[in-house]
Amino acid sequence: MTPAIPPAMARPHFIGIGGAGMSGIAKILTRRGARVAGSDSRDSETAAALRALGATVLVGHDAAHLAPDATCVVVSSAIREDNPELAEAARRGIPAVHRSEALAALMAGRRAVAVAGTHGKTTTTSMLAVALTALGLGPSYAIGGDLDAPGSNAEHGEGELFIAEADESDRSFHRYRPEVAIILNVELDHHANYASMDEIHESFETFADRIVPGGTLVINADQEGARRLTARLAGREDLRIVTYGESPDADVRVTGVRQARLTSEVTVVLDGRELTFGVSVPGRHYAHNAVAALAAGVAAGVPAPELARALGRYTGVRRRLQLKGEARGVQIIDSYAHHPTEMAADLDAIRGGTADGRVLVVFQPHLFSRTRELAAEMGEALALADASVVLDIYPAREDPIPGVTSALIVDAARAHGADVRAGHGKDAVPEVVAGMAGPGDVVLTMGAGDVTELGPKILARLSG
Repeated sequence: MTPAIPPAMARPHFIGIGGAGMSGIAKILTRRGARVAGSDSRDSETAAALRALGATVLVGHDAAHLAPDATCVVVSSAIREDNPELAEAARRGIPAVHRSEALAALMAGRRAVAVAGTHGKTTTTSMLAVALTALGLGPSYAIGGDLDAPGSNAEHGEGELFIAEADESDRSFHRYRPEVAIILNVELDHHANYASMDEIHESFETFADRIVPGGTLVINADQEGARRLTARLAGREDLRIVTYGESPDADVRVTGVRQARLTSEVTVVLDGRELTFGVSVPGRHYAHNAVAALAAGVAAGVPAPELARALGRYTGVRRRLQLKGEARGVQIIDSYAHHPTEMAADLDAIRGGTADGRVLVVFQPHLFSRTRELAAEMGEALALADASVVLDIYPAREDPIPGVTSALIVDAARAHGADVRAGHGKDAVPEVVAGMAGPGDVVLTMGAGDVTELGPKILARLSG
């Protein structure tokens, strides 16, 4: 049965409806019968997918876009107060609802599984959503990336489970009340909102406190930040903690990961039983994400052997080591990695099973604040590649910070002996990369901004 829509969400207007998180919520509301409208700065395949479902999607931001009968405006933390639609809503007394509040309303009445962590949320949420769907359980889900087509980041299912990606960047994951939660890792990031690791730990601890009494936290046993959080949570009688990883004391212990090109096979010991299953993406970190999904699904009552087999149905998310094509013996792979830990993990995965030749990276830093704090670590990660081109910083929601440019990363990478060059003009990059690459090489377009648009252009240049 389709849940009732809260009156405030009956005629919502989404500002930035084409974004990964916003579009998913808009899709579910449309499926539940709401009259959804919204705007975005540019047209996109995602906007087209929403229109096909019956949503009204307008291009550009204008006060006139806000319908007379709008019941609320839905915003993310990226929407500034001077946005004309948000300002018009305030003038007319139309309430503003944060994206996380809207998602929490959609999760109400369902058994929620929330996936948190500094890295790997989208992949792990997708793995669990795909596996539960394959088992016929009809989950609802909201993911921060598309599975295999525009608009595939969310679904309204008839089952009792709701799988959601829980974003820590602005503390909005404190609004959820999951029955099962996953914390994949705890690292310092989102420097505009967190000043220290103590603040990060406090935020994740608050998230864990939101798990319903008697619920389960699945948490990484190997990563230092997650282990420290586990220690902070120890002794809570109303919370069941299940650890996973390669550590000997992990409750769900990973005993082996075998990689073969763009796939992996992982073996775990769970409740004294050994299970081996395939994962259709490469790399140890993706295998561990699958184990986290397995542990969470089991905590929600899904039999482990069935879930392990179903996890093999997962074939990846757009921009998570996604193969874009091959030309002249050169593979082009797209990576969303933008934090040094993610960058190093993806480069390690490519090294471990994909590349016969060199690994070449086109990296676009994401956010001035992140670059200011982590430029040295980004440069160190790029030193794992054979050669790199570093683009200008993708600003997203931020204004420039004096003295913070991609040159900080270039200098740091060179300090580690890396072959790295600056690529200030994106239009010239396909020609540059085509001149660098040869048969057997892998080109990795890497970053959370619009660097993804370069993959097809590099392929076209190689094919020309």
